[in-house]
Order: sequence, then C-alpha cells, then structure tokens
Amino acid sequence: MQRIWTISNLTSISRIVFVLPAAYCLITNFPLHREWAVFFILVASFTDFLDGYLARKLHQVTDLGKIIDPVADKIGIGIVALCLVLTDDIPLWFFVVVLARDALIFLGGVYINRQKGVVPQSNMAGKIAVNIIALALLLSILRIPSLHLVFTVMIWLSIVSMTISLVIYAKRLFIGRIVGLKN
Repeated sequence: MQRIWTISNLTSISRIVFVLPAAYCLITNFPLHREWAVFFILVASFTDFLDGYLARKLHQVTDLGKIIDPVADKIGIGIVALCLVLTDDIPLWFFVVVLARDALIFLGGVYINRQKGVVPQSNMAGKIAVNIIALALLLSILRIPSLHLVFTVMIWLSIVSMTISLVIYAKRLFIGRIVGLKN
C-alpha cells in the first residue's frame, strides 16, 4: 500500500487551499484585491512545480499523487475562471471550453483507470495548456490596458493548446481501448 500523506501530495492539496483566498480577493473589492489574488495564484502555481519536484526527489511518486496533481490544477483553474466570469473579466464561452475539456480528460482518466487498473499521468501538452490558461487568467486579473492584445493572443493560444492536449489524451484513450480489446 502506498503512503497517502506524503509531502508532495500535501503540496498538491495546498494548491487548492491557496486558490480559495485568491477567489475571495477576486470577488471582493478592497485596496489591491487583484494584486493579492495574483500573489495567491503565483504561490499556488509554485506548488505545482514543487509537488512534482518533491515527488521525484523524495521518491514519493504515488497513484494518488498522479490524481491529486491534475485535479488540483483543474479545481484551481476552474475556481479562478469562474470568479473571472462573475467579474466580467473573461467571456463565459472560454470558461465553458476550459471546463468541458477538463471534464472530458477527467472522465477519460476514470475510464482508463477502470478498464486497465492504472492511473494515467498528465502529458506535457496538458501541462503546457494549463500554464497558458493560467497566464491568460493572470493577464485578465491584472487588467493592464497595454497588454490587452497579449491577453487576447493568450486566450486563443490556450484554445489551441487545449485542443492539442485533448487530441493527445483522446488518442491515448482510443489506443488504450484498442490494446485493451486485444488482451
């Protein structure tokens, strides 16, 4: 049986904890509330790097960690994006696309786990997509007029990266089904 309460798993869980004050800062108006939101999001983002590093360095790679890490990303991105929809900082359609992609990937992972008994790991395209989405969300939080074009480019770049990662995940699921049928 694998250990559950490892430093790396707790670091992944902390990402969700840091997103909660960020969300509060986004939907509450007080001096520097957006800057505080960015601070909490950056701390949460650092834990995304740190959990993987610690898991490998401390030999704490676990199936639970393979689940917690991307779920923490999805929860964090989802909460921040929802707050930004509520504050009219990002369009609703973008939030729906992000949510739909994450739901499809999650359901595909559950399917692979039930069919093969393995926990699929995130792929590099998915990690890149999450980082591009996070950057687009950070730009929307900052509301710097001179960066509006950069924000728009990041929104569309995130759509492209989400599509690429979804295709890669779908290919993994499809190939996994074919391999499963041959066994």
